[in-house]
Amino acid sequence: MALSVLSVASEAVPLVKTGGLADVAGALPAAVAAHGVDMTTFLPAYPAVGKAMGRKRVAHEWDSLLGHKARLLSGKIGAHKLLVLDCPTFFARDGGPYSDSKGQDWADNWHRFAAFSRAAADIASGRVKGAKFDLVHAHDWQAAMAIAYLKLASDAPELPAVMTIHNMAFQGYHDAGIFPRLGLPQSAWSVDGVESYGGVGFLKAGMQLADVITTVSPSYAAEIRQPQFGMGLEGLVALRGDRVRGILNGIDPAVWNPKIDSDIAASYDHRSLAMRKANKRAIEKEFGLEKGDGPIFTVVSRLTWQKGMDVLVEVLDHLVGIGGRLALLGSGDKAIEAALQEAAARHPGRIAIRIGYDEALSHQLQAGADAILVPSRFEPCGLTQLYGLAYGCVPVVARTGGLADTVIDANPAALAQGVATGVQFDGVHYHALRSAIDRAMVLYAQPKQWRDIQQNGMKADFSWDASGRAYADLYRELTGKAA
Repeated sequence: MALSVLSVASEAVPLVKTGGLADVAGALPAAVAAHGVDMTTFLPAYPAVGKAMGRKRVAHEWDSLLGHKARLLSGKIGAHKLLVLDCPTFFARDGGPYSDSKGQDWADNWHRFAAFSRAAADIASGRVKGAKFDLVHAHDWQAAMAIAYLKLASDAPELPAVMTIHNMAFQGYHDAGIFPRLGLPQSAWSVDGVESYGGVGFLKAGMQLADVITTVSPSYAAEIRQPQFGMGLEGLVALRGDRVRGILNGIDPAVWNPKIDSDIAASYDHRSLAMRKANKRAIEKEFGLEKGDGPIFTVVSRLTWQKGMDVLVEVLDHLVGIGGRLALLGSGDKAIEAALQEAAARHPGRIAIRIGYDEALSHQLQAGADAILVPSRFEPCGLTQLYGLAYGCVPVVARTGGLADTVIDANPAALAQGVATGVQFDGVHYHALRSAIDRAMVLYAQPKQWRDIQQNGMKADFSWDASGRAYADLYRELTGKAA
């Protein structure tokens, strides 16, 4: 019997993306469909979403959704069912999903995503004609209040709910003054409800009230029990005990596959690694790097403290000094952007920086660079290292979260057994990252060993099949419905 699941997310590929959440929300419907789950994705109707949907119909209307008129539109993207909340007051804006064109968070984000969550609860609880679901799956703080509205509204039916944390650092914490405007019963204002450190915690509410909390890797599920990763909610994580589980993200081999990728200069697989050289030459040309056979390191990342980009800045002179080059694509903290551009100015032809994001270029970088640097201080799962593995772009990663779960360090034992897929290091600081880069350079200087590491990564299976099955099994556990 097929299970019907409503997936509630603030972004999903191919419609709108700011980070890994979108990749997961976009891939999940197909991943669970193979295991007997019929998933519908619910998104805000940002301008790009409305354009991409094409044909759609009005499935429901709200005269006042937390004070504003709104409509529910139903349609499809390919074979996937899609519902979107059409509320122009909240979502018909220039800029990004969460911030304006200057990068400033929208001041009413609490209101926008509370309304989105209220609508999700209405849909899931049967208030929308023709919509019937067995379970709700909410992603991150923007959707977490859907669980609060489901569980705390007096007339809501019993419906299992899963809360997935993609990054504990983003919690949707707001001043207590917004509580009267949320439309929740007064009893919701408690430590067992939405109250968190004297304010309203959107993510905290979802974690408190969900039947199961998942994170996007097993290691991250363990790490968030510690203060340095729990971000103030480690006590709640401990309280939920075995209700907190880790399910590793996957990647879509139809999108991330160097054998069929139309965004790269030359296709290849693990048997034809020599073809990567054409992609390396393409990077040199695109970024204005000096030509050569020495390694090109790449970074495709948000340029933030979490991602360890401040430490990367510190080691760049050393990286160039030992014969490395760097091609970087990303944006974020303005001070880090400026420091990276200064490094590029000091080392023309050796370091090149592209501020912004370009999906096609990110594919080319994975296909042509020799190694990808991921020095994150914490990383719930990480996807760029998985793309690197799939493309033979050897990951050099901090030993944390999903990075630790997916990359096998090229230590002597792993090399002897022929299972190494990358380089791990402990502690995100200058000496640790410098040492990891040095190790990568030594391995690169041994072509057969380097090729073995590349091939090991490319042959590993990080598709969504295992993760899709794990989610489907979880849904069935919570609903009591057999496959």
